Amino acid sequence: MKRSMILEVAVQAEFHTLLLVSLFFLFAGHNQPGGGFAGGLVASAAFALVYVAGGPRQLRRVTKVPSYVLMGVGLMLAVVTGMTSLVLGHEFLESAKLEVDLPLIGPAKTTSVLFFDTGVYLVVLGMILMLLEQLGSDEADS
Repeated sequence: MKRSMILEVAVQAEFHTLLLVSLFFLFAGHNQPGGGFAGGLVASAAFALVYVAGGPRQLRRVTKVPSYVLMGVGLMLAVVTGMTSLVLGHEFLESAKLEVDLPLIGPAKTTSVLFFDTGVYLVVLGMILMLLEQLGSDEADS
């Protein structure tokens, strides 16, 4: 199979930018359009481009964490976020505001929605990576 050098160079140039855009969607999501699902889809698109340009072997080289680990950690994070509010006597997934005084940065504020969105982000990314792995697998790769 012939590989396109132009496509490979373009993907190398775009990959990290797409990951940064996905993180922007993740962090801006609870105040603006975006969130864990949209961020996870953008990150998944970055990995899909790697798959298209380099095939399943290149995708395996780029992904450092197995897809099932991403999905498991994401699901656990989302569930623990929801259960924490129940344990504290509030409704399931009720939002809480968190304020932390970070050294050298100063006060930082966030909400518990960020942790839930991070879980959704990881589940979406893990699911798409698993799908790409299954699409690219054959008897010789196993």
